[in-house]
Amino acid sequence: MKMVIAILNADDAPTVVHNLMKDHFSVTKLATTGGFLRTGNVTILVGADDEKIPELIEIIKVNSHSRKQMIAPTAEPGLSFYPTMPIEVVVGGATIFVLNVEQFEKV
Repeated sequence: MKMVIAILNADDAPTVVHNLMKDHFSVTKLATTGGFLRTGNVTILVGADDEKIPELIEIIKVNSHSRKQMIAPTAEPGLSFYPTMPIEVVVGGATIFVLNVEQFEKV
């Protein structure tokens, strides 16, 4: 058995969760914040048998899209780089961790 932890863009999370549940995966969804832009993310936790992991990862890949976004320049103390024009960055996609589970119990 494996535990999959996936960090998703908040815009992609509803579609990812819907499609995982449609394929009978049990999903726990957590609202999280972090990353370069400190934007809203969603972290999902999914336990699955080893043979189901490729299918689970494929669902996440198909439904998590990277996209370009413009950010306004900011001046933070201690930084020597101060852009004068908006910067285009790539956001979205997913970060996926697959962990071994030593023990699993339903109580």
